[in-house]
Amino acid sequence: MKRRSAILLSSVSLLFVLPAQAQDSQSAPADDSAADAAPAPGNEAPGNEIVVTGIRASLSRAADIKRDAPQVVESIVAQDIGKFPDPTTAAALQRVPGVQVTVGGNNEIVNPLIRGLGDIMTTLDGREIFTAEGRGFAFQDLPAEALSRVDVYKSNTANLIEGGVAGTIDLKLNKAFNYKDPTLAISGKLNYASNAEKLGPQVSALWTDRWDTGIGEIGLLVNASWYNIKFNRPTNYVAERRAGNVLGGEATGMAIPISTGGLNEYGSYSRPQLNASLQWQAAPNLEVYVDGLYSAYRGKTATAFYEYQLFNSDSVTGVTTDGNCFTANLGTDGFKGDASQQELCNLTGGTFNNVSSFTSMQARNNKTDSFVIAGGTKYDGDRLKLGLDVSYQESLVRNETFIVDTGKKVGQVNVDFDNPDHTARVTVPGNPMAFPDDFTFVNGLYQEYTRSKGDLFAVKLDGSYETDTFLRTIEFGGRYADRGALFQQVQLSVAPPGGSGNTPVSAAGLPDDFFILAPGIPQINKGAPFAVADRGYLLSDEGQENLRAFFGAPAGRPPFDPTRRFEANEKTYAAYIQGGYEIPLGSLTLDGKVGVRYSRTDRTISGTGNVDGQPVLSTSDTSDTDWLPNASARLQFGGGLQARATYAKTLARPAFGSLNPGLNYIVSTNPNIRNGGSGGNPNLKPQMSDSFDATLEYYWKSGYFAVGAYYRDISNRVVNDVAAETIDGVVYNISRPRNVGQAKLKGIEVSGQTFFDFLPGDLAGFGVFGNFTIADSEIGGSDPLAGYTLQGVSKYNFNAGLLYDRKGLSARVVYTYRSKYFDENRTGAGDVRPVEDPVWLNYVRPNGRLDFSLSYDVTPNLTFTVDGTNVLRSRYRSYINDSYFIRDTRTDDSTYSVGFRARF
Repeated sequence: MKRRSAILLSSVSLLFVLPAQAQDSQSAPADDSAADAAPAPGNEAPGNEIVVTGIRASLSRAADIKRDAPQVVESIVAQDIGKFPDPTTAAALQRVPGVQVTVGGNNEIVNPLIRGLGDIMTTLDGREIFTAEGRGFAFQDLPAEALSRVDVYKSNTANLIEGGVAGTIDLKLNKAFNYKDPTLAISGKLNYASNAEKLGPQVSALWTDRWDTGIGEIGLLVNASWYNIKFNRPTNYVAERRAGNVLGGEATGMAIPISTGGLNEYGSYSRPQLNASLQWQAAPNLEVYVDGLYSAYRGKTATAFYEYQLFNSDSVTGVTTDGNCFTANLGTDGFKGDASQQELCNLTGGTFNNVSSFTSMQARNNKTDSFVIAGGTKYDGDRLKLGLDVSYQESLVRNETFIVDTGKKVGQVNVDFDNPDHTARVTVPGNPMAFPDDFTFVNGLYQEYTRSKGDLFAVKLDGSYETDTFLRTIEFGGRYADRGALFQQVQLSVAPPGGSGNTPVSAAGLPDDFFILAPGIPQINKGAPFAVADRGYLLSDEGQENLRAFFGAPAGRPPFDPTRRFEANEKTYAAYIQGGYEIPLGSLTLDGKVGVRYSRTDRTISGTGNVDGQPVLSTSDTSDTDWLPNASARLQFGGGLQARATYAKTLARPAFGSLNPGLNYIVSTNPNIRNGGSGGNPNLKPQMSDSFDATLEYYWKSGYFAVGAYYRDISNRVVNDVAAETIDGVVYNISRPRNVGQAKLKGIEVSGQTFFDFLPGDLAGFGVFGNFTIADSEIGGSDPLAGYTLQGVSKYNFNAGLLYDRKGLSARVVYTYRSKYFDENRTGAGDVRPVEDPVWLNYVRPNGRLDFSLSYDVTPNLTFTVDGTNVLRSRYRSYINDSYFIRDTRTDDSTYSVGFRARF
């Protein structure tokens, strides 16, 4: 890091020397986004304030960007300073045609997918950005208040950094030269989470000014934000099925979940953010700048978990079935195997007697710190435009997890898995798990500490030269990137003294308030609370040392395990050339870009795996060379009608963790859960895609309508599989990534927006927007998943919204929907299943969310806001392969906010 920081500081210092030379020679590096397609706010002429206000202005600006770009681009533009259309960046992205999202454990919208693919290159003001050792960026780590705009590139041009098969998302921060006058803007919100029933504060401030000095105009902008959110996300699950023969009695011939239970992720998290921009107009055609960003995450969370182990019961009575019966291949243990074949019927209800049960407190303390510092120059000559950008990024994640399980026998567990809304209902008379009497220590004491770090030093040069021929611009550039990644972890599991279930908690000498009541799960005992160990005690120094001593674990925090470490270094060299052409065809105009990008990547990755109980270091060196051509054409018919077609070859490099040559596994201390592990695959190849897009677009004063088709021919797509592997005579469920030989993704997108200006009076403030996407994907070749869709891809996705913007009142109501998709391949797991189902997938049921926002300008400088998300209480519900094999129900939060924005 010291070496790279020194290089960066030297490079930035050099940038400040260049202006003096440029004023004499009139030739120096300049606009680094000269080759960018979608115009960036930072490229507007100095003094031309481009801040938009209101929904109408925001959508109009986004439509302009879409119309003028040579690629297929969708943009989201801030409605005002610190006011994005949605509360978070990822939430705003779900409104973009073809973008799908999921809901994270803390109820945040996360993991945007472009047309069902998550292999996205994320950039910040044109610079690659990521989180820790991964390639992806956690969009929730950058609050929406910091952004002026987001551009989603669905097709590629040579000037864009390679690395995203799905596309590129460029996040743009505010810059000082975007503002004409000195500006101070502040905002505040109170967010209410309905599950947690608590308020969380949110504040942001932006200050900017410009000064004329003897050495040229100087602008400075500083923006800061912070919020603290309380959350609560309960999940009920029904585990994988097993033949009930081992239980005997009425269970014989039944496919029964090995357990059912739930977990509630709750707590609070905060996200501070600070960014600054210094710009210096050193000469009329030369700008020098320095940018900086710091963002962080602090999560104090708990996962309160409890489970009824149905196969650890004395008997089952009152068994019911829905008549879904099948022939299954079974092993002697009742899981999938080859010892025998038997007819099984799906169990939908029954009473399990004298059941082993346990609760678990999974106490977590998570921290993320990321910063970016960059400097550069932009030269804007009559014909020649140049830009030089030097940047350094570092991202560090530190996670701590401390788990204690406690359990007891309960007399009866009544289950009902056949409900109209495809969820489970579990009732236990008297709710004994709410009372810590008779609790014993079960499973074990589990400790996990993780530290992951990523860094990147990059130098990027972009330029363009304008000509008087049909080839209007010649664009060129290059990039050098030196990326590092380090992952370290320790996992330590120690069984209770005397074995699981044999030592009373009361014997440990713990405080009287060791147990607390955790918030319940709606599907279990109608949401009644249950007893778990106190999170605060588990994360305290005193609590950890007392429990380590009692369980016989080594004192102190365990050192990182050398078998759970990998380190990677990757150097990338890239160059491109691209021509922008324009050809008059009578009353029509044909324009576009044709180019090619060359990329070479040299990579070394070392990982230590556990082989026969011994750490073994493996190192892999790889080198990839790729040529990535692109071409686009736009035909302008006049009157707002245009058509475009694009082609690009794109790539996505495998994640460093997926390339890790090490193998790690751990023996479960829970007898009902198979031992697990994970391994990487150093032989993974970069995913490649031949990408085709075609659109027809019509624009008018107050809106647009567009229809498009796309096709992706993808090779070497990466998927994760779980398979049972025997290591030293012990069976483990091992998860590994692999390349799928071939996959195809094609579809149609329709989008539009308009305001009803023709209506009389205040009715003219109404408008609508919407989009609909069909994503038809299929895995090809001889792969075991051939004929199935790509993981994570919903075939149908749409947004439909009603708008109002007039006389200071802005409002929006929008419904977002995605159809079913599968998010896990369990083909290699031990679940019993019909013999005719060789592939076993976990599907997520169709899902939709309704959100709204309302704002009113009390004065031109003061606005009050009200927002709501997921007001219809949408939930995640999944099943395994067949709809009657219900699995998870996750109760997503509804949030409501009131706030203000003031501008001076």
